[in-house]
Amino acid sequence: MAHRVRLLAAFAAIYLIWGSTFLAIHVAVETIPPFLMAAARFVSAGAIVYAIGRWTGAPSPGRRDWTYTTAAGALMFLGGNGGLAWASQYVPSGLAALIMTLIPVWMTLLEWLWRGGARPHRVVLLGLALGFGGVALLIGPSALQGHGEVNLLGALAVVASSLLWSAGSIYARGTRLASPAILVTGMQMLGGGLLLLVASGLLGEFGRVQFTAVAPVAWLGLAYLIVMGAVVGHTAYFWLLKNANPSLVATYAFINPIVAVWLGWALAGEAVTGRMLVASAIIISAVALITLYSRRGRRQPRPVEGRPVVKGVQP
Repeated sequence: MAHRVRLLAAFAAIYLIWGSTFLAIHVAVETIPPFLMAAARFVSAGAIVYAIGRWTGAPSPGRRDWTYTTAAGALMFLGGNGGLAWASQYVPSGLAALIMTLIPVWMTLLEWLWRGGARPHRVVLLGLALGFGGVALLIGPSALQGHGEVNLLGALAVVASSLLWSAGSIYARGTRLASPAILVTGMQMLGGGLLLLVASGLLGEFGRVQFTAVAPVAWLGLAYLIVMGAVVGHTAYFWLLKNANPSLVATYAFINPIVAVWLGWALAGEAVTGRMLVASAIIISAVALITLYSRRGRRQPRPVEGRPVVKGVQP
């Protein structure tokens, strides 16, 4: 019974908490510069997770581990989450969440074209086409022509963020390191967070931020992203990978955008149009096809003793 309760709590964390982080980002960047907000989030969360890893007995990582985790953090957190934070100034949280469901689409393409994997099954290719078609419908023909309700630059920034996150995840997953997963997670967030801090300084955000003008709800959003979104969410995710069926764990990719869309509608007054509903159904169906058929016959990489295969964490 205790194990079942932990399973339910962990699934609730990756379903509800990760689904709600899009709204929290949207709220936080209203009065906190986006790259500075993301830097504060991941430096803080990375320090906490790293400290937990060391406290539980993980040895101090070497230079090689720091090099590879910082490179992965640059793609996932500087490019992926930093780009998402910037775009959240211009696009609704629900729409951003739906576009980020492109991650399985990009990962399938990158595994094939970049990593030299097997050619995707024709059903997977159908899913890829549906995924991109659903995003085009979601953004809308008028926006693609330079006018319309959706900010085209913001939407394209989310698309780029999903691509960079996917590239970082594949890079991290193919890298074998001596450090345990929890320590690697903290190192990725720390490395990416420090790079976000540098980017924030280069973009002049330090001079623009006025801490007295930051809304209380923005501080709450940032705290929620650090504690719940990063620390609790990622801890639950890695625990589930060891204690539940991976295919069941992967269902968070279908649930998160639904949670994000309805939270944005209920709490932030974001519009839910018929086109959004149709596009979301197409995108989620595409992700389902890609996820289910990509797992058929996939052989897991064999870890070297003492050097586990590192997997990339999620937004």
